[in-house]
Amino acid sequence: MRLMLLHFNLNFITISLLAINAILAFIIVFRGKREVTAIWAWLLVLLGLPFIGFIIYMFIGRNLTSAKIFSLQTQEVLGIDKIVTNQKELANSNVTTDHFDEENSFVRLFLQNDEAILTFHNAVRIFTDGHKKFEQLFDDIQRAKHHINIEYFTIYDDEIGNQLVDLLVAKAKKGVRVRVLFDQWGSHGRHEKMWRRLKEAGGQVLPFMAPRYVLITFRMNFRDHRKLVVIDGNVAYIGGFNVGDQYLGKSKKFGYWRDTHLRIEGDAVLAVQSRFFTDWNATTHKQQLTFSDDYFPSRRELVNDTTAIQIVSSGPDNSDKQIQTGYLKMFATATESITIQTPYFIPDQAVLEVLRMAIQSGIRVRLMIPSIPDHPFVYRATEYYASQLLEVGAEIYRYDNGFLHAKMVSIDGRIASVGSANMDIRSFVLNFEANAFLYDHEIAGALEKIFEIDMQKSTRLSKAYFSKQPAWKHVLQQVSRLLSPIL
Repeated sequence: MRLMLLHFNLNFITISLLAINAILAFIIVFRGKREVTAIWAWLLVLLGLPFIGFIIYMFIGRNLTSAKIFSLQTQEVLGIDKIVTNQKELANSNVTTDHFDEENSFVRLFLQNDEAILTFHNAVRIFTDGHKKFEQLFDDIQRAKHHINIEYFTIYDDEIGNQLVDLLVAKAKKGVRVRVLFDQWGSHGRHEKMWRRLKEAGGQVLPFMAPRYVLITFRMNFRDHRKLVVIDGNVAYIGGFNVGDQYLGKSKKFGYWRDTHLRIEGDAVLAVQSRFFTDWNATTHKQQLTFSDDYFPSRRELVNDTTAIQIVSSGPDNSDKQIQTGYLKMFATATESITIQTPYFIPDQAVLEVLRMAIQSGIRVRLMIPSIPDHPFVYRATEYYASQLLEVGAEIYRYDNGFLHAKMVSIDGRIASVGSANMDIRSFVLNFEANAFLYDHEIAGALEKIFEIDMQKSTRLSKAYFSKQPAWKHVLQQVSRLLSPIL
């Protein structure tokens, strides 16, 4: 009798706890504004992993506080607000330049939803190898005279990370203003010993919008994924490379690291500078930056090249999903070809449908993904969605010469985008990202040529490739697909 009573009590307690878990799950998930797919994914986690799911949610599920959103949204578009106003008027008028005439709808879109100015006089150099990128970056830093502003998702405390810090220390001691902004989670900690040298030399180092008490706040889902450098307001870098030895191909796990990064000289540098200023000022109230000619030089040598660029950023502080909207615009505008390189291909329904529509309209769609999984669930979700595109006629390539980390999109050899944003829901909604949208046949053509060179080091995947995968991979792909909105 006692055993029966004990058994009944245990069942009652278990059912009660599960009922409480379910009620709390629904309250938490529906309390804030979320995508419908994200709601279902979080319900799956919270109900499928009772109580453990709440611990996971504490770390990666909570939204930005209204105070943080307000802090970001109220930052001025420093130094370029008047240009934005003028360009909006120009874009909506009948008087247009050649670039406005060709890509007017893109220009209006980014001016409206991100206040992204269109810049005309720019010279662009493309980097696909980490050694060459850092060699040029370090050379530019060596020549800095007034300031060096750096913002990276990842800056590791390793050989190349310390080389960068040593160089910055030397410049700071010579009176150059050095500021570094990094993502605390992406850089795996604060690395206080490494940064102390720079701070003692007069440099400033801040973790992007990091809470004062990390273990109390828990929130780690919203990451500063941008990779930006501005030197003297004359040279800027934007793209996919972070700072670490693995980006030089020194990781046994990843091997050669294939990425895409841009070095820009010209008017677009001011737009990158404005992005850095906004992020810096949203992070600190004690060391605020203000507009001045030292950072936004009005007198500058005119760059002979004429690449037109808009620097577009997005993040959880804005619901417009500016970069995703740009991708959708590109796919919908393409008439001949769409070329995509991304380490993570986890599109939402809108992106997937517009790509399907493009393929069914006879447009050639080429997608290149890595062969090495760095995040198992993310990679299996990537495989799932890649196989879905393959089913309707896309060309899918698996890069086999190391790890593919490039984030590049090009259409028709005329418009391209390079930056930090992956083709996944996290980059669309959760991360703080920055991309350069380039309106230039030569640059877009060069990026597509690089893609074709990479094809020679890749395997073109077939339907047979996916059908021959073991059953456990198919199961993991399906599970990862369900979790894709929160990966």
